[in-house]
Amino acid sequence: MIEASLIISYYKRTDYLGLVFAGLEKQSFRNFEVIIADDGSDEPNVRKIENMGTNFPFKLLHLWHEDIGFRKNRILNRAITAAASDYLIFIDGDCIPHPEFIYEHFINKSDRTCLTGRRVNLSKKITGSLTEDKVKDGYPGKSLIALFMDSIWGDTKDAEKGIFVKNPFLRNILNNKTRGILGCNFSVNKKDMLEINGFDERYTAPSIGEDSDIQYRLELNGIKIKSLNNIAVQYHLYHKLQDRPPQNLSLFEEVKKGGKAYTEYGIF
Repeated sequence: MIEASLIISYYKRTDYLGLVFAGLEKQSFRNFEVIIADDGSDEPNVRKIENMGTNFPFKLLHLWHEDIGFRKNRILNRAITAAASDYLIFIDGDCIPHPEFIYEHFINKSDRTCLTGRRVNLSKKITGSLTEDKVKDGYPGKSLIALFMDSIWGDTKDAEKGIFVKNPFLRNILNNKTRGILGCNFSVNKKDMLEINGFDERYTAPSIGEDSDIQYRLELNGIKIKSLNNIAVQYHLYHKLQDRPPQNLSLFEEVKKGGKAYTEYGIF
C-alpha cells in the first residue's frame, strides 16, 4: 500500500523536472507515488515526461488538461482525487527536495495538522551548474558553503533554510512560531483537503490561491499549521518571477468576508 502521494505542480519545464526527479531518486523514504499535475504543457513536453517515466523507480501518474490559462488549482484538485494514499505532499516542478524531504513530511504527520517547510531560492548561476548526476550525488545540499558564499556575493537567497537540522532541541527552537503555508512545500491529510473541497478554482493567476487561501480555510476548519523549517528542506531553481495580478487579492478578501472553510468552487 502506498503511504504518501507527492503531487508536483508542473508547466513545461522538463529540464527542471529532470532535476526534481533526480532528487526524488535520492529519497530515504521510498513508499510513495508521484503525481504530475500538468497545467497544459504542449505535446513535446508531454512526450518528454512519458519518456522520463520509463526509467523512474516510483509509480508515476501524469495528469494533464488543456492550456487555456492559469488553471493550476483545477489540475491540483484532479491530483487530490487521483491520489492512492491518504497523505498528500505538495511541491512545485522547480523545487529539488532534500534526501530526507518526504521522510520528514511523512513521519511528522498527525491528525488535523498541516505541515509546511521552507526553501532556498537558488541563483541563476547555481541553478545553471546543476545536472541530474550532481543532484543524485547530493547537490545542492552537499555544497552549503557554496550556497552561503553565493548568498553573500551572488543572488542565492535564504541559504540558511538549506541547513538540515537533526537535533530535536534545535528543531523545536527553529520552529517555535507558526509560519504560513508555502504552496511548493506543504503536506496534509487527504481527508482534511476533501473537507474544505480542495483548492478554490476561481484563482486563475499565481499566488494566494495555492497557499494563503488554503491555509485560511484549513484553519477555519480546525486544522493546525505546523512548521518544518530546516526539516523539510528544498531548493528552488531560478526563474523570472511571474506577475502577480491584483484579482487574486480581491478574491481572497471576498473569501475571508464569507468566512467559510468549504469552497463551492473546488473538487465537487
